[in-house]
Amino acid sequence: MSELLVVKLGGTTVAEQGSAFDALVPLARERPVVVVHGGGKRVTTWLERLGIETAFHDGLRITDERSLEVAAAVLRGAVNTELVAALGLRGCPAVGLSGVDGGSLLVERVPDLGLVGSVRKVRSALLKALLAARFVPVIAPLGVDRDGVICNVNADDAAAGLARGLQARQLVLLTDVDGIRDGAGHKIDTLTLAEAEGLIADGTIGGGMVPKIRSALAAIGTSEQIEAVIADASAPNALQRALTEDGFGTRVRAARAPAASSA
Repeated sequence: MSELLVVKLGGTTVAEQGSAFDALVPLARERPVVVVHGGGKRVTTWLERLGIETAFHDGLRITDERSLEVAAAVLRGAVNTELVAALGLRGCPAVGLSGVDGGSLLVERVPDLGLVGSVRKVRSALLKALLAARFVPVIAPLGVDRDGVICNVNADDAAAGLARGLQARQLVLLTDVDGIRDGAGHKIDTLTLAEAEGLIADGTIGGGMVPKIRSALAAIGTSEQIEAVIADASAPNALQRALTEDGFGTRVRAARAPAASSA
């Protein structure tokens, strides 16, 4: 699936992501597309309503049994269903599922985070069958560990794992920032694996951006065929621009292209 596109959307309301949905429909007619969504803010809202404390560690939510029940209900239930309905309204045949369905996302527990997993393997049979039938899978970020226990998964990590496991051509992480910034605060248009690791090591990249950039790096690995883009979901025509406009967002690649010969 060399032309496969994996798009990670936030879990905000459909109205706030309308342009991304409008762009997805024609894209899905031209190439296979997998959508992964988040929903952390809505999970936090529901946890607060229920009086359940929310805690984070290194930008990732600590998840116990009570908060996992809420996360599963919000992500797989409310958010996933809304996104599938929005795509269907636009004429895009979408199917809602989570990484638990078909055992699609197998995870390893993340230390100190409770019922949180990081993708270690993708079982692709179900997703490939849906893509072959020209459906768009819309995936809630949940997975199962080796004991069959359901775990919460960071949406960026889920998207990166799927991009890697399905050998996608592009991964677009639509988020609430316009890209990665250097120590002087300037947006970086293109970032290599080595440069990104250096920015993490010296603290330039910190907080919630660390798991996001780590996800991009994991999706790419050493492949020069996969490109990851981190871009601002609220910008006009964000998805189209992320795919076609070099100066939009930050592109993460395995290495820089060799300089053109002057001969």
